[in-house]
Amino acid sequence: MIKIDLITGFLGSGKTTFIKEYVRYLLGKGEKICILENDYGAINVDMMLLGDLRSENCDVEMLVCGGDADCHKRRYKTKLISMGMLGYTRVIIEPSGIYDVDEFFDTLYEEPLDRWYEIGNVITIVDSGLEDDLSKESDYILASQAACAGTILLSRVDLLRKKDNSDVSEDYRSKVVNHLNKALSDIHCNRKIDDIVMEGPWEELKEADFEKIRNSGYVHASYEKLPIDREDGYKSLFYMKMHLTKADILDRVRRIFADKTTGNVIRIKGFMEISENKWIEINATEKELNVTESDKGQDVIIVIGEKMNKEVISSYFPEGVSV
Repeated sequence: MIKIDLITGFLGSGKTTFIKEYVRYLLGKGEKICILENDYGAINVDMMLLGDLRSENCDVEMLVCGGDADCHKRRYKTKLISMGMLGYTRVIIEPSGIYDVDEFFDTLYEEPLDRWYEIGNVITIVDSGLEDDLSKESDYILASQAACAGTILLSRVDLLRKKDNSDVSEDYRSKVVNHLNKALSDIHCNRKIDDIVMEGPWEELKEADFEKIRNSGYVHASYEKLPIDREDGYKSLFYMKMHLTKADILDRVRRIFADKTTGNVIRIKGFMEISENKWIEINATEKELNVTESDKGQDVIIVIGEKMNKEVISSYFPEGVSV
């Protein structure tokens, strides 16, 4: 049977960065892999970020349904059926940061998928600088992902090291663990995650660490389900065909995060062509702004957040075509 891993994590937690390291390790072990970008949005740039993994033994596929949940479930099942006949040893699912984990389990229990796939691992990525004052909805999403995880990986540990000029403080680890345990308790889940937490940076993980992750499994924990408002709650705004300088786009990104009238902007990501055949890739949160140069891109900036004010955010991109 084909192993299938789910790699979850809240918006901007670092899922894609981890997947690149995890897949390289699995390829080194002789696996044949397909990564399925399973998103509700209209455009997926993470697929491009994973493009350099493509090889004879690694494919990257995309599933996008523009926010229609029923359409998404149908296409998700159809996609897994078609992939089940291509000789993969492992499929890795990277969903959006707003994801109902039960969809993953429920779909795989349906025929014929239950005869082709076996659940391998649920791996949850959590930002080590997790904020204390998250909304009730955000805490629910974090808890629902942690409830099922075989491993929880703390991301951006290297940033904490630079900030403290020291090894990772146990205070940060304890803070995240306590936050998640409280969030689990709030949704009436009796699970504690103290003993399944591991730490990055990803490039410092050893073979024994990856092997532990590879065999960490999952827990099908029970908890109280809460509705997530995708229409007025979490959403993504897309801006295309902008021709800005590097300095200009970075200035606008910083000002959006600083402007509290925009709502709760959680992440801004995408590509911008700054000259012919020269692109920059932007991946930003309120605490971190990463920019890398590339010879390819997708001509889109995506703003992701909770209860955002589209009119205000769009005023920062008057040149852009909004999708």
